[in-house]
Amino acid sequence: QLQASGGGLVQAGESLRLSCAASGSIFPRNVMGWYRQTPGKQRELVAAITSSGTTNYADSVKGRFIISRDNAKNTVNLQMNSLKPEDTAVYYCTLRWIWEREPQIWGQGTEVTVSS
Repeated sequence: QLQASGGGLVQAGESLRLSCAASGSIFPRNVMGWYRQTPGKQRELVAAITSSGTTNYADSVKGRFIISRDNAKNTVNLQMNSLKPEDTAVYYCTLRWIWEREPQIWGQGTEVTVSS
C-alpha cells in the first residue's frame, strides 16, 4: 500500500514536496516513482528511482524536480521546484518490481495546482 501526501496550491515559480510511504511486504529490488495525470491527457511518468538510486525524469521536469528515496523507511519524495502552470495535475505515487515495466501498486492521487 502507498500513502502519498504533500499536494496543494502554489503560484508559478514556487516549490512543493510530495512524499509517499509504502507499507506491507515490499520486495527490496523495486522502482518507486511518480506519475501525473490531467483531464483529457494520458497519465505520464514524471520521475522514478530504483532501489539502488538510479533516477529517470520526464524531459519536462528535468532540472526542476528531484526524486529521492529512503530504502530503510520505504519512502519516496519528489521535490518540485520552479513550478509551472503546466505542472498542474493529480500526482500518483507508484511502485513496481525491478523486472516489471508497469507499476504494480498505485497510491491515491494527490492534487497539485500551480496558478500563473
